[in-house]
Amino acid sequence: MQREDILELLFATPYAVLRERAGQAVSWEKGSHVQVRGLVEFSNVCRRNCRYCGLRAASGRVARYTLSRNAILEASARAVSLGADTIVLQSGEYAIEPHWLAGLVADIGRELHVPVTLSVGEHPHEAYALWKEAGAARFLLKHETADPDLYARLHPGYELAGRIGHLRVLRELGYEVGTGFMVGLPGQKPESLADDILLARELNVSMCGVGPFIPQADTPLGTQPGGSAEMTLRVMAVLRLALPWANIPATTALATVDAVSGQREGLLAGGNVLMPGFTPPEYREQYCIYDNKNRVDMESARTAIEGAGRTHALKALH
Repeated sequence: MQREDILELLFATPYAVLRERAGQAVSWEKGSHVQVRGLVEFSNVCRRNCRYCGLRAASGRVARYTLSRNAILEASARAVSLGADTIVLQSGEYAIEPHWLAGLVADIGRELHVPVTLSVGEHPHEAYALWKEAGAARFLLKHETADPDLYARLHPGYELAGRIGHLRVLRELGYEVGTGFMVGLPGQKPESLADDILLARELNVSMCGVGPFIPQADTPLGTQPGGSAEMTLRVMAVLRLALPWANIPATTALATVDAVSGQREGLLAGGNVLMPGFTPPEYREQYCIYDNKNRVDMESARTAIEGAGRTHALKALH
């Protein structure tokens, strides 16, 4: 699939046609089962100043926290008890003590018998290797945009080439690598969405997430308009056609801009993963990457999956 083919699909093909083709592709490649990954946002500490993110280091309005090992294990155990097939440990990017996180990864694998995905930002090669040895199976590191100039404007002090370098290192270490990008970023050229898809395919990622840009009021981009659910669904469908092997989540951001049907429609547009949250309730509001976040839970995940005519292994809530 060439860039011009992707542009034709993104901007000229009727959405009904796209959705049908994406639905066929996900059925052929992934079957009817939807993977459910329990998300634990274990720390909102971050050293970067991404211009769109509510966790940015310069924010003085965020009450910073880092969960204890026991709190993380309890949240993870609850997720698994309700049917989550993977635990996703997510944080801002900060100087995590590598052996502490390695021990936590090993504990989850040993006690809960599920894979662990890390989403903790850029770190040294040695830390990635240690976490892989401890049992981390997957690593999610979103590239956010394939436009180098826009990336540099959004991430002061960082370049897209560095991000891609980290993604390549993670793959060399044997991780299943995930990336992702946003739709509707301020300054984003519509055609650069094709480059996002091409970059994900070039990197041969195992997972790629697509979500609409949602502003956070306390950031430099807090007054900018957000991305649309409609365009996000188109991009998801094209992504499924371009990367038929990849796991593609119907994201929480999509559920935020369309609370009624966003995740169901995401599954119908080629998605095969949901990531309900299991961060302890008293900390959820402090993990505010963007405003008005829809706190997707297991019940809403069940509703979305069954509404899309797909299957799951979720257990009844106690």
